[in-house]
Amino acid sequence: MQLVINTYGSYLQKNGDCFKVKTDDKVFEVSCKKVSSILISTAAYITTDAIKMAMENNIDIVFIDEFGDPYGRVWHTKLGSTTLIRRRQLEIAETEEGLKLALEWIKTKFNNQIEFLKRLRQTRPHRSAEITMNWGLGIGDWL
Repeated sequence: MQLVINTYGSYLQKNGDCFKVKTDDKVFEVSCKKVSSILISTAAYITTDAIKMAMENNIDIVFIDEFGDPYGRVWHTKLGSTTLIRRRQLEIAETEEGLKLALEWIKTKFNNQIEFLKRLRQTRPHRSAEITMNWGLGIGDWL
Protein backbone atom coordinates (compact mmCIF):
# COMPACT_ATOMS: atom_id res chain seq x y z
CA MET A 1 0.00 0.00 0.00
CA GLN A 2 1.04 3.58 -0.54
CA LEU A 3 0.89 5.75 2.53
CA VAL A 4 -0.18 9.20 1.32
CA ILE A 5 0.31 12.19 3.61
CA ASN A 6 -1.63 15.04 2.03
CA THR A 7 -3.07 17.01 4.95
CA TYR A 8 -1.39 20.26 5.89
CA GLY A 9 0.40 19.96 9.23
CA SER A 10 0.36 16.14 9.33
CA TYR A 11 2.92 14.40 11.49
CA LEU A 12 4.53 11.03 10.60
CA GLN A 13 6.47 9.16 13.24
CA LYS A 14 7.57 5.66 14.19
CA ASN A 15 5.66 3.74 16.84
CA GLY A 16 7.09 0.25 17.30
CA ASP A 17 6.84 -1.49 13.91
CA CYS A 18 4.18 0.95 12.73
CA PHE A 19 4.01 4.35 11.14
CA LYS A 20 1.86 6.66 13.21
CA VAL A 21 0.13 9.50 11.36
CA LYS A 22 -1.33 12.43 13.27
CA THR A 23 -3.46 15.22 11.88
CA ASP A 24 -5.42 17.87 13.76
CA ASP A 25 -8.32 15.56 14.57
CA LYS A 26 -7.16 12.02 13.67
CA VAL A 27 -4.46 9.52 14.66
CA PHE A 28 -3.92 6.17 12.96
CA GLU A 29 -1.19 3.55 12.64
CA VAL A 30 -0.10 1.38 9.73
CA SER A 31 2.30 -1.56 9.96
CA CYS A 32 5.54 -0.91 8.08
CA LYS A 33 5.13 -4.40 6.55
CA LYS A 34 2.03 -3.19 4.69
CA VAL A 35 3.62 -0.02 3.26
CA SER A 36 5.46 -0.07 -0.08
CA SER A 37 6.00 3.69 -0.41
CA ILE A 38 5.25 6.95 1.34
CA LEU A 39 4.07 10.03 -0.57
CA ILE A 40 4.20 13.37 1.19
CA SER A 41 2.46 16.21 -0.62
CA THR A 42 1.99 19.10 1.76
CA ALA A 43 3.64 20.81 4.69
CA ALA A 44 4.15 17.82 6.95
CA TYR A 45 6.54 16.69 9.64
CA ILE A 46 8.43 13.39 9.52
CA THR A 47 10.75 12.10 12.20
CA THR A 48 14.17 10.66 11.52
CA ASP A 49 13.06 7.44 13.22
CA ALA A 50 10.24 7.11 10.67
CA ILE A 51 12.72 7.72 7.84
CA LYS A 52 15.11 5.10 9.27
CA MET A 53 12.32 2.52 9.60
CA ALA A 54 11.27 3.18 6.01
CA MET A 55 14.86 2.68 4.80
CA GLU A 56 15.28 -0.53 6.83
CA ASN A 57 12.11 -1.90 5.20
CA ASN A 58 12.97 -0.79 1.63
CA ILE A 59 10.17 1.80 1.58
CA ASP A 60 10.67 4.80 -0.72
CA ILE A 61 9.71 8.22 0.57
CA VAL A 62 8.68 10.58 -2.23
CA PHE A 63 8.00 14.28 -1.79
CA ILE A 64 5.47 15.63 -4.29
CA ASP A 65 4.28 19.14 -5.04
CA GLU A 66 0.69 20.38 -5.16
CA PHE A 67 0.32 18.98 -8.71
CA GLY A 68 1.51 15.49 -7.74
CA ASP A 69 4.91 15.86 -9.40
CA PRO A 70 7.84 14.46 -7.41
CA TYR A 71 10.59 16.87 -6.42
CA GLY A 72 12.55 14.72 -3.98
CA ARG A 73 13.05 11.16 -2.88
CA VAL A 74 14.67 9.22 -0.06
CA TRP A 75 15.52 5.54 -0.54
CA HIS A 76 17.84 2.98 1.01
CA THR A 77 21.53 2.73 0.13
CA LYS A 78 21.69 -1.06 -0.06
CA LEU A 79 22.84 -2.53 -3.33
CA GLY A 80 19.96 -4.17 -5.12
CA SER A 81 20.11 -7.28 -7.25
CA THR A 82 20.29 -5.22 -10.45
CA THR A 83 23.36 -3.40 -9.19
CA LEU A 84 25.02 -6.64 -8.16
CA ILE A 85 24.26 -8.22 -11.54
CA ARG A 86 25.70 -5.25 -13.42
CA ARG A 87 28.81 -5.24 -11.25
CA ARG A 88 29.37 -8.96 -11.92
CA GLN A 89 28.81 -8.43 -15.67
CA LEU A 90 31.47 -5.72 -15.69
CA GLU A 91 33.86 -7.95 -13.75
CA ILE A 92 33.68 -10.78 -16.31
CA ALA A 93 33.22 -8.70 -19.47
CA GLU A 94 36.91 -8.76 -20.40
CA THR A 95 37.63 -12.33 -19.27
CA GLU A 96 37.62 -15.69 -20.99
CA GLU A 97 34.54 -16.64 -18.93
CA GLY A 98 32.72 -13.56 -20.24
CA LEU A 99 33.53 -14.44 -23.84
CA LYS A 100 32.33 -18.02 -23.32
CA LEU A 101 29.06 -16.79 -21.81
CA ALA A 102 28.43 -14.35 -24.66
CA LEU A 103 29.14 -17.00 -27.30
CA GLU A 104 26.82 -19.46 -25.55
CA TRP A 105 24.02 -16.86 -25.45
CA ILE A 106 24.45 -16.15 -29.17
CA LYS A 107 24.50 -19.87 -30.00
CA THR A 108 21.34 -20.43 -27.95
CA LYS A 109 19.61 -17.49 -29.64
CA PHE A 110 20.46 -18.80 -33.13
CA ASN A 111 19.27 -22.30 -32.21
CA ASN A 112 16.01 -20.91 -30.85
CA GLN A 113 15.47 -18.91 -34.05
CA ILE A 114 16.16 -21.99 -36.20
CA GLU A 115 13.64 -24.01 -34.17
CA PHE A 116 11.10 -21.20 -34.54
CA LEU A 117 11.58 -21.19 -38.33
CA LYS A 118 11.12 -24.98 -38.40
CA ARG A 119 7.82 -24.64 -36.53
CA LEU A 120 6.72 -21.85 -38.86
CA ARG A 121 7.48 -24.02 -41.87
CA GLN A 122 5.34 -26.84 -40.44
CA THR A 123 2.37 -24.64 -39.58
CA ARG A 124 2.52 -22.62 -42.81
CA PRO A 125 3.29 -25.18 -45.54
CA HIS A 126 2.09 -22.79 -48.27
CA ARG A 127 4.94 -20.41 -47.31
CA SER A 128 7.56 -23.06 -46.54
CA ALA A 129 9.88 -22.12 -49.42
CA GLU A 130 9.78 -18.45 -48.46
CA ILE A 131 10.55 -19.26 -44.82
CA THR A 132 13.31 -21.73 -45.73
CA MET A 133 15.17 -19.32 -47.98
CA ASN A 134 14.65 -16.36 -45.61
CA TRP A 135 15.86 -13.57 -47.90
CA GLY A 136 18.57 -15.74 -49.46
CA LEU A 137 20.70 -15.99 -46.30
CA GLY A 138 21.06 -19.75 -46.63
CA ILE A 139 19.23 -20.51 -43.40
CA GLY A 140 17.46 -23.27 -45.29
CA ASP A 141 20.74 -25.23 -45.33
CA TRP A 142 20.61 -25.39 -41.52
CA LEU A 143 17.05 -26.65 -41.45
